[in-house]
Amino acid sequence: MTISSASALVSGWTFQWRPMLESDLDRVAQLETEAHAAPWTRGNFRDALAAGYAALVGESGGELIAYGVLMLAPGEGQLLNLTVAPSARRRGHGRNLLRRMLADAARVGAEQCFLEVRESNEGAIALYLREGFAPVARRAAYYPPVTAGGRREDALVMRRSIELENDGQPF
Repeated sequence: MTISSASALVSGWTFQWRPMLESDLDRVAQLETEAHAAPWTRGNFRDALAAGYAALVGESGGELIAYGVLMLAPGEGQLLNLTVAPSARRRGHGRNLLRRMLADAARVGAEQCFLEVRESNEGAIALYLREGFAPVARRAAYYPPVTAGGRREDALVMRRSIELENDGQPF
């Protein structure tokens, strides 16, 4: 899927969205490690790009502060990763990225989108609920433990239908 670049003003930040490139992978993997207890590897991101998944990065002031990966299949999308740098959270970047990815998915014919989220990730779950996702299932012991000797954590599976409004935004 081809994703074009776009600029936006999000919560007072000048923000540039663009497709993720191979040259971004070191920084993306570093940010992934800072943001997640069980991070994707650089190889996971490289494989996602090689598979043709829709992958975006967001930059502000030349600094990469957000990224997302969306897998598309006939009629649906699956949000595989949506991450905002810890220092840039609660400024609307996650919501903006999510809406952009849903709009891109709708434009290529996706009618619904799924995602899995760690059951303890209350902030992400709240965002997804506000954006129209609903819980549809639970995957037991899906995520690896975040501490040595800890327990595996369930994933909450969420879904929402997607259509485009006249302004090109998903609803």
